[in-house]
Amino acid sequence: MEDQLTAHLDRGWDLAQKGDASGASACAKRALELDPQSPEVHNLMGYAAALEGEAEEALEHYRQAIALDETYFEAMLNAAEVMIAPLGDVEGAVSQIEDALDYAETDEEIADCILLKVDALMGKADYEEAKRAMKMLPDGPFNSPSYLFLIGRAWYDLGQVDKAAPLIEQAAKADPSSADAQYYLGLVRDEQGDARAATEALLRSRALDLGRAPPAWGPSPDAFSLVVKTCIEKLDLVLARYVREAEVYVVDLPGAELVVDGVDPRALLVLDTPLVEDGAPPRVRVFVYQRNVERAAGSLEVMETELQAALEREVTAVFLEGQKPEQNQLN
Repeated sequence: MEDQLTAHLDRGWDLAQKGDASGASACAKRALELDPQSPEVHNLMGYAAALEGEAEEALEHYRQAIALDETYFEAMLNAAEVMIAPLGDVEGAVSQIEDALDYAETDEEIADCILLKVDALMGKADYEEAKRAMKMLPDGPFNSPSYLFLIGRAWYDLGQVDKAAPLIEQAAKADPSSADAQYYLGLVRDEQGDARAATEALLRSRALDLGRAPPAWGPSPDAFSLVVKTCIEKLDLVLARYVREAEVYVVDLPGAELVVDGVDPRALLVLDTPLVEDGAPPRVRVFVYQRNVERAAGSLEVMETELQAALEREVTAVFLEGQKPEQNQLN
């Protein structure tokens, strides 16, 4: 039975790393039948549930894994990750990370804890505490170049571009297939005033994002269009009047030509007000980018809330604050 259990777990993790949520879940369920008291099985069950967008179920399995093995470091971090997003339980996540730190042994494990804690602290806008946490990072070197990116991204998000730039540059060079590293390289180049290099990196990130499979929980284009329609209908009346008659287009990602013109390739939506002939009624177009909304939301339950907030910000900025639609563009 032990060999069968190991085979199911190995196969499940292999499928999970490939993004096959249903396959990973099937393997985990077969393993659960063999040993319902295995913490490793519950950890895989949680990971598969998270891939399917079932954050509450994922957290339940992670907690069961920790209850079965109170030293289960990986399950602690997995639990903290879903607490941060999409569940938004920042305080719970920080507490879980502090517990995990007690069992961290290697530089990589300590870095995993600190970086996740920084994410949580930034989630509640406690940037000073996040900067203090960054000072606790081990010096390395680390076994994986992914830590270069993760540390560089944290420094960038904390406004420390000088500290972020060399790390992100190294990460992008070490793994040119990383969409996230290319994206942040574009942001760094933009901050440095190198518009051409920024555009090239952002175009690479867009191409890599386009090659990613949608999340297992992602709705069909038709279902997503209904979510968009519902969000527009739920807008405050003051905001809704500006987009009630708008032309709405749903696509995967911003077009390459828009990225060249300065639009963020990971923008959730762009509101466009093209010029019309004198005397003609004003024209408004809303372009909504499904893959980017899915990335920002992390689960189907949070998608409508995320999109609703983005619409409110966009309409307010364009029509009530007098900004041009290019507020989705990079600086």
